[in-house]
Amino acid sequence: MQSIFTRFIALSAIVLSSTSFSYAQAKSANVQLSAGIYVIHAEVAATDAERQQGLMMRTKLASNEGMVFDFGAPAGVCMWMKNTLIPLSVAFIDTEGKIVNIEDMQPETTDSHCAKKVVRYALEMNQGWFKQKNIKSGSKIEGLPLRP
Repeated sequence: MQSIFTRFIALSAIVLSSTSFSYAQAKSANVQLSAGIYVIHAEVAATDAERQQGLMMRTKLASNEGMVFDFGAPAGVCMWMKNTLIPLSVAFIDTEGKIVNIEDMQPETTDSHCAKKVVRYALEMNQGWFKQKNIKSGSKIEGLPLRP
């Protein structure tokens, strides 16, 4: 009986380590952004799959970390928080890097939070980060990823 239990534990460890390895491989590229004097370390979500996953299932986000969604071209963009466990603020950003509007979003909701005009990027940070840093509509974000 104990050998069956030992085999089960060993098999479980292999499955869990494989799952962790797959997640690490799937992790997005990173970019360093700046908002005035503030440095932001952001994961880049540039593919449909990365944008769909976003920050889902994360339990924490370091104070100057976030995720930048690159839509590739100006578009009408809305965000929601399905399966996202931490409160976030999202800044909708135009092609020039200027913030159009910022919205606070509550965890695990499907409420739509939309850009007030077409944008190329959305930057998600811990809720209140932009307000704490006095970053608002019209502020500029530098270092955004550029791709054709």
